[in-house]
Amino acid sequence: MPSAFEQGGHVADGSGWAVPPTLAHGGHVADGPGWLPLLPVVLLAGGYLLAAVRDPRGWDHRRTAAWLAGCALLAVAVGPLGQLPDDPRGHMAQHLLLGMLAPLGLVLGAPVTLLLRVAPPSVRRAVGRLLRARPLHLIAHPVTAALLSAGGLALVLLTPLYAAAERQPALHHALHVHYLAAGYLFAWSLAGPDPAPRRPGLAVRVGALIGAAAGHAVLAKYLYAQAETLPPGLTDRDPAAFQSAAQLMYYGGDIAELLLAVALFATWYRRPFRARPTHARPPRLIKRFASPKDGSLTQTS
Repeated sequence: MPSAFEQGGHVADGSGWAVPPTLAHGGHVADGPGWLPLLPVVLLAGGYLLAAVRDPRGWDHRRTAAWLAGCALLAVAVGPLGQLPDDPRGHMAQHLLLGMLAPLGLVLGAPVTLLLRVAPPSVRRAVGRLLRARPLHLIAHPVTAALLSAGGLALVLLTPLYAAAERQPALHHALHVHYLAAGYLFAWSLAGPDPAPRRPGLAVRVGALIGAAAGHAVLAKYLYAQAETLPPGLTDRDPAAFQSAAQLMYYGGDIAELLLAVALFATWYRRPFRARPTHARPPRLIKRFASPKDGSLTQTS
């Protein structure tokens, strides 16, 4: 038998004392304070602000606003949504914030560029080597990043992994980290203002975005149609709640993908190589000088 039980909204231990429960996520007792997941978010926001203040050339306030907006969405996902009762709709809202909306704000904050401006030379060289590494080029390719993002969610919803995460808070938090990392990688590969060597052209990135959006929509419709059996492995299933979660996934994903498309085309339009067309090259410089022998004019270019 378990040594603790819920009583009147509190967890009573063997001594009879009533202890307020702390939830790691909907309906699960956490190992630490409920505000603990907010600590990394606070560190991300504070570290970025400190670096922005130290930038000797002055950092763009729009980048700072984008980063703080991403941090605010992260805080909502791991804070209030993390304390809700066990509900598929809350989990889906967490996925949308962690895997799609918050990463876009963080990417538009251009943290790598800011780091390269304020970091010492040794750190800048290390970052440069990382950006040129072939493994990063592979996982940061838009197609690979799309598979990690949309494919990872499909793996969770179509296998017993979702039910296992319901029983194991550590696995649940690990999935949240995956959503955030995969979402950031996907947004960065498509529309990131940070340096990305060997980034594919616009056609490849648009194709990856369309493919990811289509996969996300198909998965949402399939989850809605099979809400009585998906995700597999659950013991206390609520088909109506999963249908509502599928609708949230479908329409919320459309909004996030539309914002990502706007960021993609805005980033492409502002690329430096588009600032001056080929036919606008300056004319070759022609120098004229008098020949020292006969005083005639000679042209060179």
